[in-house]
Amino acid sequence: MLLLFCFTHSVFADDGVKIYQYKSLKGISSFSDIPPNTSTYQEIRIGCFACKLNSMVNWHNTQLFTAHFTSTINQQAQRYKIDPALIRAVIHAESHFDPRALSKTGAQGLMQLMPATAKELGIKNSFNAQQNIRAGSKHLARLIRKYGGNITLVSAAYNAGEGAVKKYKGVPPYPETQKYVERVKILHQRYLSNI
Repeated sequence: MLLLFCFTHSVFADDGVKIYQYKSLKGISSFSDIPPNTSTYQEIRIGCFACKLNSMVNWHNTQLFTAHFTSTINQQAQRYKIDPALIRAVIHAESHFDPRALSKTGAQGLMQLMPATAKELGIKNSFNAQQNIRAGSKHLARLIRKYGGNITLVSAAYNAGEGAVKKYKGVPPYPETQKYVERVKILHQRYLSNI
């Protein structure tokens, strides 16, 4: 079987295993922990070192990405009437501005959209930065409306899902979600002051 190209950059998974993405002649994406013999492929990023519960990242002084994807972020912020600093905070918290990020649970791209969410939001390629930001911003705007602008609940729902927020009547007691909500809050305030 002849395989075609793929597109990303090389990084290790959290457990040190490399993951390879490639496409067949029919355009079907495949993933493997073994590099294909007869294809052009790329290694992709799995996970997020900064997202671990014991992460040593200090969100109060970590580098900000104030110039990345500015046009797309500002267009979507204006389109959905949401704060561009919040979009930047979510992208930073989700993927560290890596458009090729792929989580262990399958969330993809800058705003870490699950495939079902991406499909529901009408995007074809979650690893395309513009499509991902457009869909992620639309999703974020819907959550902002649903939770009356309460960024804490918006962040919790973005991370753990709306069902978990409803079940626990607030931020779920999941350590990952609690850390995520704190991270987005810090980054949001910092981006507000720096863009």
